[in-house]
Amino acid sequence: MFERLKQKQRKYMELEKELSSPEVVSNREQFALKSKEYADLREIVAEYTRYRDLEAEKESLEELIETEGEKSEYSMLAKKELEEILEAIDKKREKLEELLLDGEDESSNRNVIMEVRAGTGGLEAALFAADLYKMYTKYVVEKGWKTSLISLNESELGGIKEVIFSIEGRGAYKFLKLEMGTHRVQRVPETEASGRIHTSAATVAVLPEAEDVEVNINPQDLKIDTYRSSGAGGQHVNVTDSAVRITHLPTGVVVSCQDERSQHKNKTKAMRVMKARILEKQKEDQQKERSEQRKEQVGSGDRSEKIRTYNFPENRVTDHRINLTVYNLANILEGDLSSFIEALLAADRKLKLAGKQ
Repeated sequence: MFERLKQKQRKYMELEKELSSPEVVSNREQFALKSKEYADLREIVAEYTRYRDLEAEKESLEELIETEGEKSEYSMLAKKELEEILEAIDKKREKLEELLLDGEDESSNRNVIMEVRAGTGGLEAALFAADLYKMYTKYVVEKGWKTSLISLNESELGGIKEVIFSIEGRGAYKFLKLEMGTHRVQRVPETEASGRIHTSAATVAVLPEAEDVEVNINPQDLKIDTYRSSGAGGQHVNVTDSAVRITHLPTGVVVSCQDERSQHKNKTKAMRVMKARILEKQKEDQQKERSEQRKEQVGSGDRSEKIRTYNFPENRVTDHRINLTVYNLANILEGDLSSFIEALLAADRKLKLAGKQ
């Protein structure tokens, strides 16, 4: 671990010099890439510097105790301080392990494009998709991040067939990536007269937002169609062809957006989603060679994998990947996701560290 930390510190110092050189400053694309790499290394280098300071303090205190003798007044004070230093060193080591693992996934600190879609269950599935959308937007507020709606396709009774939205905040992808998969709900639907419990589902996709320099899309590879927005009526329906559908011909990725009245704004939003999906496809292609490793991780990242059940009659939420169950469903739907997200991240880190031993 410490050899890797030394390498990162050396790289950080190299980047610091490069970012002040005229050659890099004059090259806009290169400057952007190196600035991002420099910013990504800043936290781990600062933590490693603090770790080394703690180690130096530890050695100094141990030397003092040895010089003064075990029972001297100075040694007694030094021993008490040494206990605190050793505890701080252990915590700092854990933090460095976490940062190293996060650093292996360059997407960790990215903004996110999130997609929630109604699955099996008809109107009830659409209502559940709306519940999930509200849950995530409330979690975003709790984290102090920002959310922006990209595309919304509503159903009857206030449900959602599909919603696409962006989340802006440091670490957004790190905290939300393990939410990807199928979420299942068990409850009595509003449309059920006999009171029978139904099982419905919604799928969640979490995509790291692509940087402009990472995904270079040739305009000639795009097929752009415009059409009139459709919706529930009134202000949701536009009388001009403002809705946009973009197809990336080489990959077959299709993105539609009709949320804005402006065709230009819809196109801009659609391109953000397009870049995120193409980046994700590139990542999937790269990870095919490591498919066995992916199976060992918490969640495969497959949207078809059932990851969590929300049981209303029992006030229960269960995450099936780590067998964690809590009995405060109402709080979870109000965005109180920390218990699940922290447990999932801890389990994911444990598996990754075990794989490196």
